[in-house]
Amino acid sequence: MSLNNIQIKQGYFSRQVAFPDGTAVPAIGQGTWFMGENPDSAKQEIDALRLGIELGMTVVDTAEMYGSGGAELLVGKALEPIRDQAFLVSKVLPYNADKKKMVVACESSLKRLKTDYLDLYLLHWRGNIPLVETIEAMEKLVAQGKIKRWGVSNLDTVDMQELWDITDGKHCMVNQVLYHLGSRGIEYDLLPWCKSHHIPIMAYCPIAQGGSLRQGLMNHPNVVSIAESKHCTPAQLLLAWCIRQGNVIAIPKASTTDHVLQNAQVASLKLTMEELTLLDNAFNPPLKKMHLDIV
Repeated sequence: MSLNNIQIKQGYFSRQVAFPDGTAVPAIGQGTWFMGENPDSAKQEIDALRLGIELGMTVVDTAEMYGSGGAELLVGKALEPIRDQAFLVSKVLPYNADKKKMVVACESSLKRLKTDYLDLYLLHWRGNIPLVETIEAMEKLVAQGKIKRWGVSNLDTVDMQELWDITDGKHCMVNQVLYHLGSRGIEYDLLPWCKSHHIPIMAYCPIAQGGSLRQGLMNHPNVVSIAESKHCTPAQLLLAWCIRQGNVIAIPKASTTDHVLQNAQVASLKLTMEELTLLDNAFNPPLKKMHLDIV
C-alpha cells in the first residue's frame, strides 16, 4: 500500500456511524448492485472490493436479488480470504421473509457468500408477509448464529413506527433507503424519526443512479463550482454531502479501483455552512411529506 493510501485509511476511520447495539462502522461502504453480472469484469470488481476493504471501507452490501445471486457469488470470492475484515450485509426478498422461507434464503446467501454468518441481514422491501412474522424469522436467525443483527430497507416512517411497536421490533439496526442530493424526501420525517430512535440510515445510490438525474447533479453549476474550489470531483462532493450529518452510511458502488480510491478520499472532505446553503438553494430540502423514492 502506498503512503497516500495509508493516509486515506487512517483518516477514514475517524468517520464512523454507530448502530443501536454500539457497533460502529465506516460512514462509507461498498455497494454491489449490478456487480457479478459480467464474467469479463469479475476480476476488476473483486480487486475493487478488496482494495475498498484495505482502505477501511469494510461495509459490503449485497442482496439475493442482485444478479439473481450473482453479486453474492462475486462478493463471496472477493471476501473469502479476508472475511474477518469485512462487515457483510445482505438482503432477503419480501416473499422469502416468513418463518420458513427466510431460513432457506439466508442459508442460500451464506453458501454463495462462502461464510457462515452475516453481520447484518435486511428485509429488502415490505411485501405481503406481516412484519411480526419477519421479525420472528430474523430473531430466529440471530439465535442460530447465522446473522449477528438485522434491519430493513425501503420502509417509510409509518412502516418504521409499526415495526417499532412490535415485540423485538426495537432490535432493528438500520433502514436502507434511497438518498442523495436530488432525492431529499426522507429529510422531512423519516430521517428525523430514525435519528430520534437512534437508527442510522444506509443510503443506496448516494450519488444517484446513472442517467440524466445523475448527470444533472454532476453538472449543476453549484456542484461544479464547489467541487472545483475543494479540488475534488462532483461525485466526491455528492458523497461527502450524503454523510455530512453523521448518522448516514453511504454505500456507493465502485467497480474499479480508481473509483474506490476516490470514494476513500471523501473521508477528509468536509463541507462548510456556506457550501451547504448553496447546495440547498440548488436542491431544496422538502417542505412537506413526500412519497418514499425507490429504485
